[in-house]
Amino acid sequence: MTYLLIDLVFVVIAAAVLAAALGASRDRRALVRRWRAPWAVSAVVVLVLTAVFDNLMIGAGLMTYSEARISGLRVGLIPLEDFAYPLAGLFLLPGVWLLLRRRRS
Repeated sequence: MTYLLIDLVFVVIAAAVLAAALGASRDRRALVRRWRAPWAVSAVVVLVLTAVFDNLMIGAGLMTYSEARISGLRVGLIPLEDFAYPLAGLFLLPGVWLLLRRRRS
């Protein structure tokens, strides 16, 4: 199994949680409008930090990847698949927050 297939499972589950949470929310249009900019800023910050620190860790030899299990696409030293987990977090955290928030009366 390749890292891309494993990552796909996590991203799909996280996106499904967010979609279910938004689908159950009565104020989803307002939420999406209000969250669009903060989510985009968070995405840029998390993905840039992932690129910087994963490059450092791979460069220092702390992590290695089997060439047979990655897509071959890289950003510096990082396989493209490494960006899937932060992306899944960017979907999952707002979804869980929405599912667990208190309903105002």
